[in-house]
Amino acid sequence: MAPTAPVDLLVIGGGVNGCGIARDAAGRGLSVMLVEQGDLAQATSSASTKLFHGGLRYLEYFEFRLVREALKEREVLLRNMPHISWPMRFVLPLAPDMRFDSETPAGRLLARLMPWQRGRRPGWMIRLGLFLYDHMGGRRLLPATRRLRLREQKEGAPLRPAYRAGFEYSDCWVQDSRLVVLNARDAQARGARIATRTRLVNAIRGADTWRCTLQDARTGALCEVEARALVNAAGPWVAQVIHDALGQMTGERIRLVRGSHIVTNRLYDHDKAYFFQGPDGRIIFAIPYEQDFTLIGTTDVDHPDPDTPPVCTEEEQAYLCAFASRYFQRPVTRDDIVWTYSGVRPLMDDGQPSASAATRDYTLRLDRDGAPVLHVFGGKITTYRKLAEAAIEELRAVLPVNRAVWTAEAPLPGGDFPVGQVAERIARLQGDYPFLTPGQAGRLFRTYGTEAWQVLGDAKGVSDLGQDFGAGLSAAEVDWLVAREFARSAEDILWRRTRLGLHMTGKQVARLAAYLA
Repeated sequence: MAPTAPVDLLVIGGGVNGCGIARDAAGRGLSVMLVEQGDLAQATSSASTKLFHGGLRYLEYFEFRLVREALKEREVLLRNMPHISWPMRFVLPLAPDMRFDSETPAGRLLARLMPWQRGRRPGWMIRLGLFLYDHMGGRRLLPATRRLRLREQKEGAPLRPAYRAGFEYSDCWVQDSRLVVLNARDAQARGARIATRTRLVNAIRGADTWRCTLQDARTGALCEVEARALVNAAGPWVAQVIHDALGQMTGERIRLVRGSHIVTNRLYDHDKAYFFQGPDGRIIFAIPYEQDFTLIGTTDVDHPDPDTPPVCTEEEQAYLCAFASRYFQRPVTRDDIVWTYSGVRPLMDDGQPSASAATRDYTLRLDRDGAPVLHVFGGKITTYRKLAEAAIEELRAVLPVNRAVWTAEAPLPGGDFPVGQVAERIARLQGDYPFLTPGQAGRLFRTYGTEAWQVLGDAKGVSDLGQDFGAGLSAAEVDWLVAREFARSAEDILWRRTRLGLHMTGKQVARLAAYLA
């Protein structure tokens, strides 16, 4: 690894928080380096439920500030990345056996005031929550809540006949791992150095700077870099960095919570998602996914340690199938599952008895006892940009941050077009490259936005794009991902830069791996 020049800020962790902070800092004139021990978004940030949402259920925990901030962010983010994020309507069926989690503040309050409800979520309270959800965040782009007669409308067709009424409300879908990569790319374009497959071995603190030893995970080569400040955004490994790399102790308690999802063959024909409530007080989503599938999740289970790979256990698969089967006419079984994934969320341990009750809010801790280090705890994907702004504001006291906040009005790469022009732009792409099918043009634009034209270049036909690896993935696209988006392996491309792994065979994956090698 080549010697590295001193930097103002060394960011540890290539998830959404780390890349968001690196981008914000670089745009404010700081010299920045980001190190990630694996691939960008390799852990938690590629394993979310893939929603920009306020968190409707967090209202039951009275986390009004978090919900309001997240609701306001939905539309800010939608405007800045309309290619990888889009509005989605969510159908919430009403059922008499819907119950509060007894450990939520709302559940405890209702038990005291209305003991005859026996923990049930009454319909009027759900409507009140949706009213707040519509009005807390200054909604402008997204349509409001409406009531549904499920037996008379298409949204009720996949559901059991017992579900007769419900509500429909708005949130947004996001391609989570692409969000991370585009933040890293924009940070790099503004001067940041992005070093993937690079591990922080240790950091020695001085009065004014940190002397950090980095290791290339591929070659084992070591190098040193000096930094005026560190940001520890290592996600599930945040405590490990504090203890092992920095040699410090902390009073912060981190709770690792595993969220697992199953992906099934498509369970219904329309493009809306479902919000299901269970008799245990938990909720899950069922969401249209990658054209041919339905995504169902998530669970909330305590996870032992960050180095134990998260997997969706048989128990979690059975739980999600049974939960969804309470609502869908056709039961969801293990035979329907085509893929599972799990991620570990590093949440602040606020003493809640259950994993689902642990706060999703973020906490920043600036340690100025010598060269400064900022530790990032918790957070959710919807508030990553606000978290990054808050992090740089914390660092303003110790670094020369002379520029104002800027990311709210700055589109990510490929997102420099109005929200309402997606269909028009896809049609234009297909018109410029008539050899593309409508599905191929849609996928490419939804992946690269206005940069799709750069990916395709001056191709006049499919053969001009080079080797076809299957599922519409060409050598031209692979070369772009390697040259521009830090991709190195077939897994990087098939499961994080895209989700084409769902559509490809083992032989096709092997061909891609051989090409990259």
